[in-house]
Amino acid sequence: MIWKPNETIQGGKYLIEEVLGVGGFGVTYRAKDVSLNKFVAIKTANDLIQTQKNFSQQQDKFVQEAFRLAKCRHAHIVEVKDVCREGELWCMVMEYITGGNLEQYTIKKQVLSAEEALLHIRQVGAALTYIHQQGLIHRDVKPSNIMLRTDTAEAVLIDFGLAREFVDGKIQTHTNARTESYAPIEQYQIRAKRGAYTDVYALAATFYFLLTGIQPLPAQFRWQGAKLIPPKKHNPHLSDLLNQGIIQGMILEPEERPQSVQEWLEIISVTELQQSDQKYSRLTELLAVRQWERADEETYDLILKMSRRVKEGWLDYPATQNLSCEVLQIIDRLWLNYSDGRFGFSVQRKIWQELGGKIDYSTECLLGERLGWRVENNWLAHDSLNFSLDAVLGHFPWNGHLPQGKLKELGLVGSYSRWWSCLILSRCQECNI
Repeated sequence: MIWKPNETIQGGKYLIEEVLGVGGFGVTYRAKDVSLNKFVAIKTANDLIQTQKNFSQQQDKFVQEAFRLAKCRHAHIVEVKDVCREGELWCMVMEYITGGNLEQYTIKKQVLSAEEALLHIRQVGAALTYIHQQGLIHRDVKPSNIMLRTDTAEAVLIDFGLAREFVDGKIQTHTNARTESYAPIEQYQIRAKRGAYTDVYALAATFYFLLTGIQPLPAQFRWQGAKLIPPKKHNPHLSDLLNQGIIQGMILEPEERPQSVQEWLEIISVTELQQSDQKYSRLTELLAVRQWERADEETYDLILKMSRRVKEGWLDYPATQNLSCEVLQIIDRLWLNYSDGRFGFSVQRKIWQELGGKIDYSTECLLGERLGWRVENNWLAHDSLNFSLDAVLGHFPWNGHLPQGKLKELGLVGSYSRWWSCLILSRCQECNI
């Protein structure tokens, strides 16, 4: 059964518009949620699968995927809005992402800059870290399974059709389904140990493609003796250290690879910091030992230096608008890496946008409540913050919320300094952070 344009399902709730794509199992439609007047994507079994003798078993796996994905709530994982049944077919209703996939985007641009590629790799890395914490591995990370939201250019991981539960270090039986060039050697074996390192390989291979425009040599050929061409051979502008970081993530033997996405991302981050000057070294050191209060102060000092406002000791609108995107990206990345994705400008910006993304006092108050800066209609003093990893999501950086003594010294009162938060987050939005 194939749905036709203008056909409705679920009692008229969804209006089918067109087929977006067909894969080995599923067909995905663009449809409209009639009551909300919004586009959605609906995935179900394609007509070929429907005719197979084992269709019932195939569909059971699809339903498992749908409910598995529905439990995953993360900014960089496609959102499942509904799981329903239409006749004999189970359907998964998802958010509709209009920006195309990362493979198409890279081909159009030929190669991505290291900065842009790193941004997307970190976003997908955060999504993978999240699903690994749920006891799942994705098993099909590749550029065509990463979509880009048009409005924010954020990367979103899709297609959990091969996702499976795993027990780290235990030999398990999985299907050997895979995508050549991105699958590690253990996915060529039905029984093998699998873990987060399985997705590390695929993420590193994806990074390889983004920076070169070329798909890396499949693992099976490397296992037989062929050599992986280093990405720097294809892209001479790539640094030696970043080149080596990608190769580390694509080591054939699973036990010799970085064992988690976070571990590999830290290798890449250290690599990039070694390329830049050392102005971020103090912040890196403080975050590495989880000295959140001192790291917060160092962050504010860095922003003042970069905006040339050290003498004044506070920020104004022109200063925040002139902040370099690169500066904000690096600071955000450091906070994300060392806080397990809990703290950083990008975390705060997403919450700010959920609240309307305005620069006004009402939004400041709502933001303060969500980020734990404001309790029972009162703004917390600097020394009342929760300087631990248990703080609420997005609690840091404090975005220039100075200690009370410093505020008095500068002659600033009330919530004036808190206005900088929305200004900086507005700048982060412009920088796609």
